Formats: sequence, C-alpha cells, structure tokens
Amino acid sequence: MAEESGTWRTMIMVISLGILIAVELFGVALASGWALAGLFELGHIVGYILMALFSGFAAYGMLVFMRRVFKFEHIGERH
Repeated sequence: MAEESGTWRTMIMVISLGILIAVELFGVALASGWALAGLFELGHIVGYILMALFSGFAAYGMLVFMRRVFKFEHIGERH
C-alpha cells in the first residue's frame, strides 16, 4: 500500500512539473515570436507565424522531456 502511495505522489509531481515547464516554454515561445516581429517590424501575420513556429518547437521539446521523465521514473510499468 505504501508503494502505491509513492507511485501516486510521483505521478502528481511529474504532472505538476510538466504543467509548470509547459507554461514557461509556451510563454517564451509566444513572447519571442511577438518580440521578433515587433523588433524587425514584420507585421502581425509574420508575428503570428513566428509564434506558431516557436510554439511547435516548444511542444516538441515538451513531448521529448515528458517521455524522458516517464521513462526515468518508471511510471506506468507493472511490478
């Protein structure tokens, strides 16, 4: 029973960590696209395209990070 409680705590910690890092990554992606478009006066459409491009990179980075975390923490494996 204690091991099951530890697994749930680990799962909650990993999900919380993922949410925190995802918010930071997407915040940086959106701010970077907006800032670059404004700095070089590229217009709104290019700004939105840059935000989407950087958000795609952020999503890929988040996917890779979470896969590695789940692999390292052995979550979802049966004992």
